[in-house]
Amino acid sequence: MTSATPSMMRAWQLAGPRRLEPHDVPAPRRTTTDQVLLHTVVGAVCGSDLPWFDGAVSTLFDDRGARAAEVPGYPLHEVVGEVLESDDPDLPVGAHAVGWATGSDALAELTLTHAASLLRVPADLDPHDAVVLQPLACVLDTMARLGDLAGRHVAVVGLGPFGLLFTHAARVLGAGRVTGVDPIDRSDVAARYGMDEAVHAHSGRWAARIADVDRPDVVIEAVGHQTHTVAHAIEAAAPGATIFLFGVPDEPVYPVPLQLAFRKGLTLRTGIVTERRPALEQAVEHLRRHPDLAAGYFTHTFGFAEATEAFERASRSRPGQVKVRLLAEDALHAGGADG
Repeated sequence: MTSATPSMMRAWQLAGPRRLEPHDVPAPRRTTTDQVLLHTVVGAVCGSDLPWFDGAVSTLFDDRGARAAEVPGYPLHEVVGEVLESDDPDLPVGAHAVGWATGSDALAELTLTHAASLLRVPADLDPHDAVVLQPLACVLDTMARLGDLAGRHVAVVGLGPFGLLFTHAARVLGAGRVTGVDPIDRSDVAARYGMDEAVHAHSGRWAARIADVDRPDVVIEAVGHQTHTVAHAIEAAAPGATIFLFGVPDEPVYPVPLQLAFRKGLTLRTGIVTERRPALEQAVEHLRRHPDLAAGYFTHTFGFAEATEAFERASRSRPGQVKVRLLAEDALHAGGADG
């Protein structure tokens, strides 16, 4: 560890379900050359973080906490930070990097992650806004697996932070019709994110009442964390449609109406980003073509000291809310992004 790197750091950790507390803990140390040590600048709450915030037993490590994981910095993986230590020539010391905190432990002054999960933030992007590149990389990587969308009807079930990026990407990629479905009224942002129609309804009601002529050719299930929206996506889809199950599953086995999927000849796809830096590079180019995307994406900004409030806000969506962002205390006090 260099002399400039502190031996201790402030980190927030789960002391129980939905309760994050600050602790002074030893700073992480690099043990391999493919690791990068970041001084955290900004993070953003992902829906996949929320079950762990609720106190669920983590599948990411051997979680033996009595009431919650009790791991410093956990759970937060969408991150932008200043590089403190690195052997990667594309991630020099002093640069800002964006991507994944591979230990989901970025709710701390310092976080250690893999170089391949990071990209240097280009000089023309504000580091506080650049955290949008991580979810955008996930969305664009998914869209690349769906083939040519030109003229096709794309429906997105779940209009949270990822779902809205999906509707935007579908429009940009030439979809002939874009429908979003959510029990929260998203009509206020429908045009901004490229929707022809924002269906304000439970996905089951939408799927049960949809006319054959309105059935989508592609359905992206962007909710996750429960099973019934998968069945609703299958019910709503047109014969021969493709369904992408994007939302992170909480259960190892999901009940699927296989007979219906079989009769319709559906293609069900899923997966995660495996080549992270190329996906982040693709996101940079997309953001440069659509520079206003980040400006309205972060609707709420908190300091790390308000971590519990930030996660509570992220876990209860409402009209007008999109993405929740957290700024490290030094960035916040230096006059970071508004929100």
